[in-house]
Amino acid sequence: MAATSLFQKLALLILPENCYDEFFVKFNFLDVPCLKTAISKSLGAIIIVGSVIVKLPQILKIIQAKSGEGISMVSIMFEMAAISATWSYSVGNSFPFSAWGEAFFLAFQTTLIGALCLHFNGKSLVAAVFVATYSAIMFVLLSGAVPLEFLALLQSMNIGLVIISRMTQAYSNYSNGNTGQLSLITFTLLFLGAVARIFTSIQETGGDPLIVATYCTSTMCNGILVSQIVYYGRKSKKD
Repeated sequence: MAATSLFQKLALLILPENCYDEFFVKFNFLDVPCLKTAISKSLGAIIIVGSVIVKLPQILKIIQAKSGEGISMVSIMFEMAAISATWSYSVGNSFPFSAWGEAFFLAFQTTLIGALCLHFNGKSLVAAVFVATYSAIMFVLLSGAVPLEFLALLQSMNIGLVIISRMTQAYSNYSNGNTGQLSLITFTLLFLGAVARIFTSIQETGGDPLIVATYCTSTMCNGILVSQIVYYGRKSKKD
């Protein structure tokens, strides 16, 4: 009985109660709405767990090299703006954590990457101000004091922010003829996560067009960066 109770509690972390009943009381594993919900919730949980460490390879690469060579601070700042817009808009709309939880971890890790790049460039004080300023901005955006209309405006700008963020980095790679300290593992995981988020966003946000369009754009842009990392990596080996 204890094992059954534990299983039920764990299952209900992902499944709504009606779907738990369909699957494990009625043994109806072909209920389409519940299957979609189960897949969406499971993918969301996997994405959030993965996001805790998705940028760790990038962070370790910077620390080991003691350099942020090849990483565009402009790209980082636009990426932070895009992540923050999705985070604050999702919280403002009371979307479930499984629909946006990775934004919290991505924001933390991206901020750390920016601070490390500044630090290793001899700008430790600027790095501290950078972190403090971003923290203050997010405190305000998440406080509930900002009108939902303004948060929606930020989210509507997100597609442009994602494009600018990724294409700035892509242009920097092209200009340098290499991808510097960019991590293939990190950007491959970001690409796969964005692909999965298209489906989960349709399911968990009621198909919110701003959220879905953002992840479609993110998938495309991350794919370009992954292609560059692979291309320049092979080119450097040949040279």
